[in-house]
Amino acid sequence: MRLPEFLAKRRDALDHVARHSPARLAVGVFASVIAIVTLLLWQPIATTSGERPGFVDALFTATSAVCVTGLVTVDTATYWSTYGQFVIMVGIKIGGLGVMTLASILGLAVSRRIGLTQRLLTASETKTNKLGEVGSLIRAVIIASVAVEVTLALILFPRFLTLGVPALASAWEAVFLAVSIFNNAGFVVLPEGMAPYVGDWWMCLPLIIGTAIGAVGFPVILNVWTRRRSLRRVTLHTKLTLTTYAALFVGGTIAIGAFEWTNERTLGALPLADRVLATMVAGITPRSSGFSTVDVGAMHESTWFLTDALMFVGGGSASTAGGIKVTTLAVLLLAIVAEARGDRDVEVFRRRIDPAVIRVAIAVSFIGATIVGVSTLILLNLTNLRLDVILFEVISAFATCGLSTGITPLLPESGKVLLVVLMFFGRIGTMTLAAALALRNRRRVIRLPEERPIIG
Repeated sequence: MRLPEFLAKRRDALDHVARHSPARLAVGVFASVIAIVTLLLWQPIATTSGERPGFVDALFTATSAVCVTGLVTVDTATYWSTYGQFVIMVGIKIGGLGVMTLASILGLAVSRRIGLTQRLLTASETKTNKLGEVGSLIRAVIIASVAVEVTLALILFPRFLTLGVPALASAWEAVFLAVSIFNNAGFVVLPEGMAPYVGDWWMCLPLIIGTAIGAVGFPVILNVWTRRRSLRRVTLHTKLTLTTYAALFVGGTIAIGAFEWTNERTLGALPLADRVLATMVAGITPRSSGFSTVDVGAMHESTWFLTDALMFVGGGSASTAGGIKVTTLAVLLLAIVAEARGDRDVEVFRRRIDPAVIRVAIAVSFIGATIVGVSTLILLNLTNLRLDVILFEVISAFATCGLSTGITPLLPESGKVLLVVLMFFGRIGTMTLAAALALRNRRRVIRLPEERPIIG
């Protein structure tokens, strides 16, 4: 078979998958990107020592970068060379575009158009109601991400210059940090991390704002932008995302501040203004950014447990954040309130929520909790570590957050591989995985008689 004919057949096969199985294509593309980044990092040129890194370390770092997590087994600033750090940054950028968006871009490039099935699945993933908006959403994803990252880099660049960092190094650190912040990745190339900037408003305020913009989700960004002249007309998804996100940020910040205010190993030794800023950073990072200006391993166990809950919820749908998503939590809480009141419908913001959405929210939460529970049991058997630190690390990996108590580098290779699987599952999403395995809904002609079992 001649090469042109072979390429044409492969192109037709890929076009068929893009049209009829976009979710499976997304999973395959995501896994392929991780494999490519792993191979690029698994080269001697990727390390500062010039020695080939361990394969598990390369795989773990690649998965953490592409899944925009931030957990590391080796120090990013000192272990990886500039080439390795650049590969990590590219992996973060690609991963931040999102699973279904990435699949749509590939399908568009292959078939020159987005097929109806692909538009439907992408619309479902990105919470876009109109099929015609999918193409606009893809463009908005790229434009918005680049615009925010450039803005963040321009803000951070002068700060590095004022700290005495050479111009070229300042530009590189500003660009890397901007990409990492917006994509909620948690990677830093600063030798001492973010700890030296615990009271630096010039550094931490862009971190807080950039994290929030990246974590609310591209559909929210697009909707707010298109409705900027009349924000009252934004969609229900946007309202739920913004209100729940804000409530979790404010509540989480106050609670973490209360738990850690007198802890001399975290906030207690800081001046008042620095305490407030560090508390705000600690309140925003569980949304999935993974940055920390204080030692997470020195926090109280109560703070760990609260952070576990915040990380598990994560950020907005179709965003750079992980977790079960804030809208999932909002729908579950609204359903509980409606049941407690005896209301027939679940209503909010003068809108009624479809019962199918509630079933999806329950499924997402249950699958996520099951994955976390099983993984915690496995890791407990693989190590001699305490339950609290293992649970924290497992939820951080599944929620693609990146906050760590410091045990990740100490895990056996089997434990690191388990976290790799968790990061991958957490990033592609439980519903995307389900769609990849079974793309069509079951339609039954005959419905069985209804009967109510006793609950509670």
